[in-house]
Amino acid sequence: MRKQRCSEERPKCASCVRMKLDCKYREPQPTKKDKTLVEILDRLKSLERKVDELSIRGTAPSSQFEPLPRHPHQTHGSDSLSAEPSRSNSWPPTSTANPHASLRRNTSSKSHYEYVSGAYKMLTWPFVQRLFETMQFDSSQINFASLQKDGLAIMMGLRPGPPPLSTDTFGTQILESLGPSISGHQEMTFGPIDLSWETISRQSKAYFDTFNLLYPVVDRQSFQTRILPMVTNHGFDEGMESTLALLVLSLGEVAIAGTEGEPLVIFRGHPSGVKGGSPGRPPGSQLFNEARKRMGFNLTDFSLENVQLFVLASLYYGSCCLHTEFWRMTSSASLACQALLTSNPEELKSPRADLARRLFWHCLIMETFLNLEFNVPSTGLQHLEDIVGLPDFSAGDFSEEDYISNQASHFQEHFASQIALRRLSVEFNATLSNVNDMPFGGSPTPGPLDGTQSSVITTMKHLAAQLDQWRGLLPAYLSWADTPFDSFLGTDLNTYNNPVHSQQVLDGHSQVNFSSEPINDPAPDYLYAEDIQNAMLRTRYFYVKFLIFRPFIYKALHYPEHMTQEDAEGVAICLQSSLLWPVAMSPIRDKKRLIPCIVFWSQNLFGILVLLHLSQQVPILIRIRNDLLGNQFAIDAKETIRLYLDWIRDLKDIDATASWCWAIVEALFPLET
Repeated sequence: MRKQRCSEERPKCASCVRMKLDCKYREPQPTKKDKTLVEILDRLKSLERKVDELSIRGTAPSSQFEPLPRHPHQTHGSDSLSAEPSRSNSWPPTSTANPHASLRRNTSSKSHYEYVSGAYKMLTWPFVQRLFETMQFDSSQINFASLQKDGLAIMMGLRPGPPPLSTDTFGTQILESLGPSISGHQEMTFGPIDLSWETISRQSKAYFDTFNLLYPVVDRQSFQTRILPMVTNHGFDEGMESTLALLVLSLGEVAIAGTEGEPLVIFRGHPSGVKGGSPGRPPGSQLFNEARKRMGFNLTDFSLENVQLFVLASLYYGSCCLHTEFWRMTSSASLACQALLTSNPEELKSPRADLARRLFWHCLIMETFLNLEFNVPSTGLQHLEDIVGLPDFSAGDFSEEDYISNQASHFQEHFASQIALRRLSVEFNATLSNVNDMPFGGSPTPGPLDGTQSSVITTMKHLAAQLDQWRGLLPAYLSWADTPFDSFLGTDLNTYNNPVHSQQVLDGHSQVNFSSEPINDPAPDYLYAEDIQNAMLRTRYFYVKFLIFRPFIYKALHYPEHMTQEDAEGVAICLQSSLLWPVAMSPIRDKKRLIPCIVFWSQNLFGILVLLHLSQQVPILIRIRNDLLGNQFAIDAKETIRLYLDWIRDLKDIDATASWCWAIVEALFPLET
């Protein structure tokens, strides 16, 4: 009998239940929205080709770059450098002598611009080091001379050591008997933790509705239909499936406690954004320790599950602010992925090929974060990009929950957009790194990175244009509207004591509002980590933009007498791009255990605080603030300082890296701390 009508109820539609038939119906055809994922991925190669052409292209058409206005009406959407050659020398020097000329590096052969990808590398700039020499720091905690040789060790938290993770476990007895207890729906108690089917179900759902949307590395359908029945019927043994289940459950506990748990501290009436557990006993630590005991039995397997073990372990360590462990597990995941794909390339033709691609790109994105910020060595995983290809979420049996969560949060498109931005970031980093080796001099003729000021600025223009093109390609439901800075002109400035700063907008696209004020009332319930996904997307855009224009800051600090109008505009864009990053705003600030790669953001917020301090002290930067950015920037900068100080203060008691940063920013902003 042929099915005439289908109610599309799952797992069986009403017609098949009534007729006692096997329910087999065609999946809904892709809608225009569903096809956007494929369109994003298809456009990646087009963007990459344009980035590759940077070294052979000349000057950009002037119509693409409007001049930065000399008043506080600047918006993110219109900030770009002028391409008019006549403007290049319209910024007169502040004085004929530079008091910091003795701090310069080899000026005869070195570019006036210096690019650094990591925030801590800014501390090695001669001007910044001279500033710190005049300030009082605890020399036992902060030794700036050591940054050149072991800055990575300091910034990753190797000294002083973070609080050790508790080694508490459930014990053998409860784990061996867990299967019958779960299947019988009986609660078992061991110390403060009870385990029941309801608990297991809640924590696994919490994981898949949060962490797995941020990092889609576990197949929910397979976990629910294969792994959970296995551990409920037979208990947790030393096998791969049991270890995966324990890691998923531990992260599920983190997801619940990280949003609903008690704050670790309360500062001036405002609860901490780090919730659940304690520094030595974070949420999920007992489940995670049981997984750690079993990981040794699966260290050398060549399987997707082996890669998943390392990925999930790294995510747990990251949620605990154990950054060296996070780095080690991330590197292990990359190496395991590389070993799997090189030894068994047929995996990319198997039914789980798309999952393999998602794991590959997750590992590569995380590795890129750490490489850019901390210069950690690469595992070589990036050499497999062309072989692996891009994921499209088309393979495998997706559960109803996955379908619903994607319709609500568009996590698939978010992941594809991350891949695109990661590729651009790598290309930008390679291009900007050449700036440091360009000797300054020669005539300003356009050419392939010939070392002149004109070619350097032209290169940065092209990079900014490619970044804006990436943003322009985002589908409407991922895009956002920047609030014009003149929207509040003529109103009472005290309104800025309320949460109405530039990132808190009802933009009509992504329905997530970011506020600069703590949320005292019950926070909006953003299902499926929609708020975190949107905050990450927007903040990464502003981060890359900030990175592109940071070389102008170096020139302003070390060569103020050589500043041109275009240089001043570049400084202004860099400063403006550093303000009010959504990752530091509510509601995200209250979910710090769920924020991806939190040490990466801590370092960049710290670097911005140093830069904003300089912008209040250095004459050339003060002038740029007053002439090109104006009063609105001053208001937003003050609020940004408060937000970013709050971020580092929030983490300093559980994060050795944040503690190191706090010792510096506390001296830079004594009145605010």
